Amino acid sequence: MSVLRMIYLGLAIWGAIHPMYYFLGYMRETGTGLSGLIDAWYVNASTHGLVWDLTIAAIALTIWIIAETWVRKNWLALVAIPATFGIGVSCGLPLYLFLRTRNVT
Repeated sequence: MSVLRMIYLGLAIWGAIHPMYYFLGYMRETGTGLSGLIDAWYVNASTHGLVWDLTIAAIALTIWIIAETWVRKNWLALVAIPATFGIGVSCGLPLYLFLRTRNVT
């Protein structure tokens, strides 16, 4: 495995664990669960803007993944889509780059 692929994989793992640490901590602290976390995303204009920023980035990444998967026939790369929406762009993008740089047969 190349150094670049290891970097992508490391970033995907970091992008899955680090944000989740804060999400779970917030939910544990407030006791509101996932619905409370989602409500907090819309508490003011700043967080609302950040949610839209990340949503638009996630949609653009999804379109790119689908378009490239269709051409390259790298079907495994589609797992980056649920990672993007289930965990976040911080996991989905480096995961896709990791999967994209593998040899496709």
